[in-house]
Amino acid sequence: MMQQSNSLGRIGLLFFVFCSIALASVCEANEKPPAWPTFVDQFIAGYFEQQPTFAAEAGRHEYDGRLPDWSPQGLRNTERWLEAQRMLALAYPDQALTPEQRFERDYLLATVTKELFWRQVVRRPYKSPQFYAGALDPNLYISRPYAPPAERMRAFIVYASNVPQAAAQIRANLELPLPRTYIDIGKTVFGGLAKFYEAEAKGAFAEVADPTLQREFADKVGPAAQALRELADWLEQQRPTATDAFALGPEKFSRMLADTEAVELPLPKLEQMGRADLQRNLHALKQACRRFAPQATTAACVAQAEAHKPPAGPVAAAGEQLKQLKAFVAERQLLTIPSDDEANVAPSPPYARWNLAYIDIPGPYEHGLPSVYYVAPPDPAWSAAEQAAYLPGQANLLFVSAHEVWPGHFLQFLHAHRAGSKFGQLFGSYAFSEGWAHYAEELMWEAGLNDGDPETHIGQLVNALLRDVRFLAAIGLHTQGWSLEQAEQMFREQAFRDPGNARQQAARGTFDPAYLNYTLGKLLIRQLRDDWCAQRGRRAAWRQFHDAFLSYGSPPIPLVAKAMLAGRD
Repeated sequence: MMQQSNSLGRIGLLFFVFCSIALASVCEANEKPPAWPTFVDQFIAGYFEQQPTFAAEAGRHEYDGRLPDWSPQGLRNTERWLEAQRMLALAYPDQALTPEQRFERDYLLATVTKELFWRQVVRRPYKSPQFYAGALDPNLYISRPYAPPAERMRAFIVYASNVPQAAAQIRANLELPLPRTYIDIGKTVFGGLAKFYEAEAKGAFAEVADPTLQREFADKVGPAAQALRELADWLEQQRPTATDAFALGPEKFSRMLADTEAVELPLPKLEQMGRADLQRNLHALKQACRRFAPQATTAACVAQAEAHKPPAGPVAAAGEQLKQLKAFVAERQLLTIPSDDEANVAPSPPYARWNLAYIDIPGPYEHGLPSVYYVAPPDPAWSAAEQAAYLPGQANLLFVSAHEVWPGHFLQFLHAHRAGSKFGQLFGSYAFSEGWAHYAEELMWEAGLNDGDPETHIGQLVNALLRDVRFLAAIGLHTQGWSLEQAEQMFREQAFRDPGNARQQAARGTFDPAYLNYTLGKLLIRQLRDDWCAQRGRRAAWRQFHDAFLSYGSPPIPLVAKAMLAGRD
């Protein structure tokens, strides 16, 4: 096993330190804490009040249209609420809970610790425009058919009416000067949203035949778009004073892993893991290239594979790939497919095009709604050559599709939505979800996808190398003083990314330091698979392992490892 137990000890220490305080508070108030299931229900209800967009995304549409309170008092109230919930959860000792409840308590505590880290230690509400991006995403009302268009239009109007106040709060919260890359991502998100309101949103509701709703829409969408356009303009005005001061520093970076993923590893050990995986994949790439393009350099070989673009474009190609991938998962019995649900494919909306691909999956309170796998077109501001290079090759896209849908995020969420714990259905770990999706790519190759075809292997490996370089770039950018140019160079030279993609990936590392979780999560899962399957038939036990692993929801992987290796599965 990798060194994971220290972080669990940290949670245990927190338990003993705070438990007596929490119990004393309960005793002073002469109150008996509610039964654990009641407390979890109360936590979820309270969290929905604090984060109404999270609730709406989960399928609780009584929260439609609401945005979080991002005023200074609202941000403080959320932090205090999280601190209070941590104290209350710590008041439940092991002996009062079943094994499943103890696991759920630790899962809840890890979730609260993660949120408090980003809010209090890194201070993301005051430092990063990206903090606000997810809650401002209105795609729920546009693309998810959870209700008739007129009803979703009413929800969107309420949402739009709240945007000007939210934009003012964001502007007041952000502390100047900002890093240049933060200005860039803020402009992409806020400017893209303004365009989205006036184009896609307007078009989505054009057929609603209620003139009153159409007037209300026009009345609210214009000011909302203008507020975000002005916010984007304000960010651009800060460019002359922008900095490169984005690094967390070694101490906060290490704490990020402990507080958000329950993983404590010395930075040298962490870097060693990443470099070893990079070298493993570079060696495999050289071997694959000897078969695919024996006379070419490795870079030329990758370029040749990447030049094999999907003839009908990435969206149409992805749709066909999903059929192939699902059939392969079922045929090889890699894990259970628990339903007949499918994922649709569509181009990404403009405000979300800073990432090549992602999937929108309806929450656990929704039923019978489609998931949508979005693929981003290149930035139109790039040169024609950069735009052409940005589009992934056929084999590359195949493993993006595996990552997002079969057997990656989509299949993982089909399992998570069936977790025995409602908490497990709702809350997730970055390293678990992205680690699983990245693990799923290599799993498909290991299981024999396309029968050892070298071009297919190159597609898998360029995705693996991208995540390896993210891993090392995150460490370099945030703990070793790397410049953006150093990270960009590594993406070009060792992940074989085109200039536009390399620039985009390096910039992402500045405002998403946890994007090392793709490779970190994959490595933790592979180690757990080896340990768990060692006494169960090794490869013959993979399906059983996958089903057991995914049954927990999406908690920090060390919590799952502790439970699985203790014999719960």
